[in-house]
Amino acid sequence: MKRFIIPILSIIALAFSSCSDSKSYAELLSDETKAVNDFLSQHRVIDEIPTENTVFETGEDAPYYRLDPEGNVYMQVLSVGDGEKVEDDARVYFRYTRYNMFYYVVGADNTLIGAGNADDMTAAPTFFIYGNQTIQESTQYGEGIQMPLKYLGYNCRVNIVIKSQEGPSADIAYVVPYLYTISYYKSMI
Repeated sequence: MKRFIIPILSIIALAFSSCSDSKSYAELLSDETKAVNDFLSQHRVIDEIPTENTVFETGEDAPYYRLDPEGNVYMQVLSVGDGEKVEDDARVYFRYTRYNMFYYVVGADNTLIGAGNADDMTAAPTFFIYGNQTIQESTQYGEGIQMPLKYLGYNCRVNIVIKSQEGPSADIAYVVPYLYTISYYKSMI
């Protein structure tokens, strides 16, 4: 077994050394953290979720609440929804616009570069199966996009910062953080 590990490690080291023009994964993670911190420094941030008896502050001036211990997901509540909690394995439809957070670092007008289905009612329905990370319909969007529903009900609307580790599976390798504006809806099925 050891005789196979050494050559594999040598090949990996050679591959990384030949890419001296590109950034290392650690450098990409550092850039991502800087972009998120730069954005959050312009807003109030609360490191804890309100207790059950406390309500979230809502609206465009509401704080960003940290949703996970690692600081990979932050949520600003725009609307708390109808109060009906989502159950595990429920199909949840959502409309979103997402913005590449690296554009905030360079001061670009992020309103011109959002992508998603929030403004396109002809787009196919977008959904995930809540709490089920074993199927492609859920994993393709990542775990971060589901986190607000642990605290809010259907028809809620949030701004959510998601670092790549908790984002869509296709984006993890690119190490790009995104700001999403998302509305969640109940399945009609």
